[in-house]
Amino acid sequence: MENLGTLAILLAFCFAIYAVIGSVAGKLGRRPFLVLSAERAVYCVWALLTVAVSVLVYSLIAGDFRLSYVAEHSNKSMDLPYKFASWWGGQEGSLLLWSWLLATYSGVVVFQNRRKFREMMPYVTAVLMATEAFFLMLISFIEPPFKVLMAGKGIVDAGDGQGLNPLLQYWTMVIHPPMLYLGYVGFTVPFAFAIGSLITKQPGDTWIHTTRRWTLVTWMFQTTGVLLGAGWAYAVLGWGGYWGWDPVENASLLPWITATAFLHSVMMQEKKGMMKVWNMVLVSSTFFLCIFGTFLTRSGVVQSVHAFAQSPLGRYFVAFLAIGIAAALYLILNRLDYLKSEAQLESVLSRESSFLFNNLILLASCFAVLWGTLFPVITEAINGEKISVDAPFFNRVNIPIGLFLMLLTGVGPLIAWRKSSVESLKRAFFWPSVAGLAVVVGLFIMGVRHFYALVSFALCTFVAVTVVIEFFKGASAIRSKDGQNLLAAMVELTHRNTRRYGGYVVHMGVVFMFIGFTGKAFDLDKTMQVAKGQKVQLGAYQLSIGDVESGRNENYSWDILNVGVSKGGSDLGTLRPERRLYFASRQPTSNVAIRRRLNEDLYLNFAGASNDGEGTVLQSYVFPLVSWIWIGYWGVLIGTIICLIPSKSRLVWPRTEVVTVTGKHAQVEK
Repeated sequence: MENLGTLAILLAFCFAIYAVIGSVAGKLGRRPFLVLSAERAVYCVWALLTVAVSVLVYSLIAGDFRLSYVAEHSNKSMDLPYKFASWWGGQEGSLLLWSWLLATYSGVVVFQNRRKFREMMPYVTAVLMATEAFFLMLISFIEPPFKVLMAGKGIVDAGDGQGLNPLLQYWTMVIHPPMLYLGYVGFTVPFAFAIGSLITKQPGDTWIHTTRRWTLVTWMFQTTGVLLGAGWAYAVLGWGGYWGWDPVENASLLPWITATAFLHSVMMQEKKGMMKVWNMVLVSSTFFLCIFGTFLTRSGVVQSVHAFAQSPLGRYFVAFLAIGIAAALYLILNRLDYLKSEAQLESVLSRESSFLFNNLILLASCFAVLWGTLFPVITEAINGEKISVDAPFFNRVNIPIGLFLMLLTGVGPLIAWRKSSVESLKRAFFWPSVAGLAVVVGLFIMGVRHFYALVSFALCTFVAVTVVIEFFKGASAIRSKDGQNLLAAMVELTHRNTRRYGGYVVHMGVVFMFIGFTGKAFDLDKTMQVAKGQKVQLGAYQLSIGDVESGRNENYSWDILNVGVSKGGSDLGTLRPERRLYFASRQPTSNVAIRRRLNEDLYLNFAGASNDGEGTVLQSYVFPLVSWIWIGYWGVLIGTIICLIPSKSRLVWPRTEVVTVTGKHAQVEK
C-alpha cells in the first residue's frame, strides 16, 4: 500500500510539472491541444492525490503501524473520527491535505472556465500547478508521508502507535484544520487569476467577478477556521481565553485581514474603476501570507502549541516566497500603465473615502500583527537573543484599530458615493449617534467606567442602529408599494441586492462579536486549592466542592471533580470539570466545564492535585458576554452565504421572439 501511495504522489508531481510547461508552451506556441492536455493533467493530479489520500486514511483507520506516520499519529484505542483527523495531525499528512485541496480547487477552476477566459486560463493553470508542484516536491522528497519503520534491513510493525496529540482529540479539531486549509489553499485561486490578468493585460474587469466570489468563499472558510480554533482554545486549553496572540494564531489572521480589505476595495474597482494597483497588491499579499502562515507552522522559527516540530522545510518555503514575491512585484510594476485608475477621489466625505480608510486601517492592523509575530525572529537575527512580544502589545495596538474599524463599518452605509453634503450626514448620523450616546450614559450610570468598553458598546450600538435603519427604510418602501408585511419586504429587499444587504448581515455579526470581545474587560478569575465540602465564592456564584470520580478506558484515565453551583440562593446544578491522562503519550489534559449563558459563562478547570496531595487545584472564571462571539460568527456566515446568492434583478432575463425580416432572423426584445 505504501508503494502505491508514494507512486501516486510522484506521478502527481510529474503531471503538475507537465501542466505548468504545457500551459505556458501551448499558449506561447498557439497550440490549443497542448493547453487542453495541460488542463487534463490537472484532473490527473487530483485523481492521483485522491489515491494517495485514500491509502493514507485507510492506513490510519486500519492501523498499519509499519508506516512511520501512522505509528506517530494514530493508535488502536482512538475513536474513528480522531483516526481520520490524524490525516492532518502531523507534518507530512497536513502537507498532503494542502496538496489535495489545491488539486481539488484547481480541477474545479479548470472545469468551470473551460470555455471562459481562454486568453489567461493557461497562465492561471500554470500558477495553480506551479504552487501544486512546490508542495508535491516537499512530500515527494523532503517529508514523504509513506515512510516505513526500518530495523536493520527489514520493515517492522510497531504494533501500536503514539496516538494523536491529546490536545487535538476534541470535536472542533476534526473540523478546524480542514476549514483553515480550505481558506489558506483557496486564496491561491484569486491570486492565479490576478497573475493571469497581469500577464495577458486583460481588458475590462470581468475576471474580477470570479476573483471576488472565490475570495468570498475562501474568506468564509478562513473565518470559520479561525473561529473554530478560538472555540477549541477556549474549551480545551484550560486558561479560559479564545485568542492569545500566539504566532500561529496570528498567521491565520493575517491573510484574513488582507482578504477582508480586498473584498471591500474590489467594489471600488467594479463600480468606479479605482484602486486597481491596490487590489493586485492585496490579492497577492493574501496568497503570500497564506504561504507564510504555512511556513511558520513548519519551520520551527517560532514556538507555538499549534506548530509542528522543527523540520528542514523552512528554507524551501523562504525560497518559494522570495521567487513568488519578486515575480508578482515585477508584473505589477511592469503593468502600472495598464492598472491606472479610471476615476479620482472627489471628496473626503464620500463612500469611496470610507473604503480607502477602511483599507488603510486594516493594513495597519496587519502590519502590527506581522511585526509583533516576527519580532522575536528579528531580534534573534540582530543580537542573537529572542525577545518575545506578548499579548499586551497586540491589545494596545489593535484595540484602537478595531474600534476605528467598527466606526467605519457604521459610517460607510450612511455616506453617498462621490460626495455627501454636511446636512445629509447630520440627518443620517442623528439617530445612530443618539442611540450610541444613550447606551454610554446608561452604562455609566450602572457603574461601568472602562473607557474602551464604553466606546466599544457605543460603536456597536451605532453600527447596529445603522443596519436596522437601512433595512427598515428599504423594506418600508417595498411594503408601501407591494403591500407585503415588513418581514416579507425585508426578504424581498435582501434578494434584490444580496451583496449589499448580505454585507449588512455580516456587519451585524461583527457587531455581536465585538460585544463578546468587549466582555473581556469584566472577567473574573480565581485559582485556589480546594477540598471536599469546601464552599468558594466567585462573584455572584457560590461553588460547593464535591468528591472526585475516577475511571479509565483503553485510551486514557480520568478524574472528574463535582462542583455544585448556586447563585443568589438558587441551585444551578453541578459542573464536572475533568482531568485526563492519555496512556500512549503520557500527556495530561483538561476537559473544562462551562455553564454557557448569553450574559456570561461560568468556566471551571480542574488543574489536578495540589502539590501537597491534600486537595485539588481549581481554576474558576466568569466570562461576561463571551457567547456573543459565537453568535456573531453565525451572523457572519449567514451574511456571507447571502452575498454569494445572485441578486433577483440579475435573474430576470428579457423575453425575445424570432421574426423574419427579408429572409434573415433577428431578435426583438419584448
